Amino acid sequence: MTWNVAVSLGSLALMLVLIYCGMHVAVVLGVLSFVGVWLIKSDVQIAANLLAQAASDAIASHIFGVVPLFVLMGFVVAIADIGKDAFEVANQIFRKLKGGLGIATVAANAVFAAITGISIASAAVFTRVAVPQMLRFGYTPNFAVGVVAGSSVLGMLIPPSLLMILYGFLANQSVGAMFTAGIVPGLLLALAYAVGIVVMAYVFPSFVGGERAAADSDPLMSVAQMLLKLVPALLLIVICLGGIYAGAFTATEAGAVGALLSLIIALARGRLDRKKFWQVLVETGHVTVSVSFLIICANIYTRMLAMSGTPQFLVETMAGAGLGIYGFIAIYVFIVLLLGTIIDSSSIMLICLPLMLPIAETFQLNLIWFGVITVVAVEIGLLTPPFGLSAYVIKSTLNDPRVGLGDIFRGTAPFTAIMFAVLLLLIAFPQLSLVLL
Repeated sequence: MTWNVAVSLGSLALMLVLIYCGMHVAVVLGVLSFVGVWLIKSDVQIAANLLAQAASDAIASHIFGVVPLFVLMGFVVAIADIGKDAFEVANQIFRKLKGGLGIATVAANAVFAAITGISIASAAVFTRVAVPQMLRFGYTPNFAVGVVAGSSVLGMLIPPSLLMILYGFLANQSVGAMFTAGIVPGLLLALAYAVGIVVMAYVFPSFVGGERAAADSDPLMSVAQMLLKLVPALLLIVICLGGIYAGAFTATEAGAVGALLSLIIALARGRLDRKKFWQVLVETGHVTVSVSFLIICANIYTRMLAMSGTPQFLVETMAGAGLGIYGFIAIYVFIVLLLGTIIDSSSIMLICLPLMLPIAETFQLNLIWFGVITVVAVEIGLLTPPFGLSAYVIKSTLNDPRVGLGDIFRGTAPFTAIMFAVLLLLIAFPQLSLVLL
């Protein structure tokens, strides 16, 4: 092992320690990459120049505009109560099934995921909408919060997805292709959740609850009423995503159209006033700046790794160990799942991908398929303790002393297992991700 590789791997180990101690991942990436280049080149000026160049190059392209536009659309859609409408329609359809409200939550989350790319937004919206309804009809608190947490991950898999946008930037892949590749896996995961809920309702009724049927109390909606409630969501899906898939829009243009259309819908429904609009703009700015800072620091980190020769060292090490494609995938997924217990989704991708993408290219893996695998594996971290960001969002949104973090994590356990099974299926059958490309 050379001095350069030792510096790089040492910085990686120190990075994990500092992140675990509570330092912001972007700050850690930037500082350690700067110090790493300084030690490798023995020249602080080179490190400073690299820092300045990375800050300029990382987000200079107009393509990066896709991030704030889709984030803005997601926040406006949440305010416009489109998620609530989707839940009411799904509840109407599945109300007579055992575990029907759980299936309705999954179905509504799938629709909501198709117009917003943020899992945390899904978790917050459906905690307010679905959990009270499920508790009202006798579902157990563990199951109610577990369904919301589990189905919230659909927001990062079914396009548009902020993580897929981030992967596209890091791996130099088409964002539109990533969106297309996420459709079948996203629908497959939603279907797996629905089947899992039905099975749990019959095999483990004490875990699910829901003996009191929603069909006996809530008024029935006509088909026309249901379609009317779904029109805004369908309009956004067809125009934005349909435009991308038909080649009418680039991903950035689709984000702009979607943001404008969501604003029009929110204003037409009377859901958006000056105060809420300012709040949406501030939240969009926070997310965009955070993602921008992460991408800039990840760019510096990637350049430091390339300068050190670490990716080549890892490729040679794995080749010497005789690991095949699935051996590499197994190690990669294990590392991602392990990191998911302590840091957030974006940070995992920013740390792992600069190291793992060269190895994936050496094995001649399809990087779109590799991206889908990455997103699914990373999203499992939203459900696993102790970090499990979705659990914390649900806890703070619900604000119910009867439901603790332990209850939420116990509720998410079956959905984590289902998600892992779907991940294995996607690994074994790459065409599930590539069939629409």
